[in-house]
Amino acid sequence: MSAVSSPAKRTSALGSVSSGRKVKDRLAQALVYLAFLLALIPLVSVLWTVVTNGIKRLDATFFQFSMNGVTSADAGGGAYHAIIGTLEQVLITSLIAVPIAVLTAVYLVEYGANGRLARVISFFVDVMTGIPSIVAGLFILAMWLLTLGIMKEGAGFAGSLALAILMIPTVVRATEEMLKLVPNDLREASYALGVPRWRTICFVVLPTALTGILTGVMLAVARVMGETAPLLLVIGFTKAINTSPFEGPQGSLPTFIWDQAGDSNQTAIDRAWTAALTLILIIMLLNIAARLVARRHRPGSR
Repeated sequence: MSAVSSPAKRTSALGSVSSGRKVKDRLAQALVYLAFLLALIPLVSVLWTVVTNGIKRLDATFFQFSMNGVTSADAGGGAYHAIIGTLEQVLITSLIAVPIAVLTAVYLVEYGANGRLARVISFFVDVMTGIPSIVAGLFILAMWLLTLGIMKEGAGFAGSLALAILMIPTVVRATEEMLKLVPNDLREASYALGVPRWRTICFVVLPTALTGILTGVMLAVARVMGETAPLLLVIGFTKAINTSPFEGPQGSLPTFIWDQAGDSNQTAIDRAWTAALTLILIIMLLNIAARLVARRHRPGSR
């Protein structure tokens, strides 16, 4: 009996948890919940403030009309010109930045490994991640507009170039981390079947990491969509509708908010809050669309 009971006693001793460990576990759990609540307070506060102040002018007029011919004291006017400008500028920015960033990340993970060129590229990506947004605007202003003289005055496309400089490093880092999470077994299985590396990357690696890549892209879009300083430098400001990103100043939601919030009239301040709420709603809709696309095209979804 002693030979039988001895292992049982040892198992019971190993399975028991001391009261001190239980207290420490509960304390750590409470600290995690407290940290979560503390992080949630400013987010909820900002969202509540924007919604309560921005809902006042969230009507059809705000989305159908511009501020052309409307003074700051007038009750009418809207941000149609700014919404069109923001969507066009962000679309052009994404078309420029996303392919460059994804291809850079593919090189760093799949081809560069620990090579010297990969280390140099990674270093400059880190440097670009921390540059102020106004520096990107100054670079485009000096190179694109003043030195090359391609455009005589600011245009939406010049703003897209400045935003692309800010977007590329964020997408590179997000894509790089997602590609590193793809198991090497998938790559080796593809190579074992005689599939070339480029086809393995296009049809195995990238689809597997698609959800994370899209999340990184949307985070980058959310960052550049709210930038104001580079747009003021290279695009300027207008209250009229300009649907062409290549000719003349073009409105945008950040510059619209900057203009209206700097006015002392309450009607202008209300328009600024509504524009901020509109910017948040656009980012939320883009995030939802990106998640739906990622869910539909992820491996094994069909």
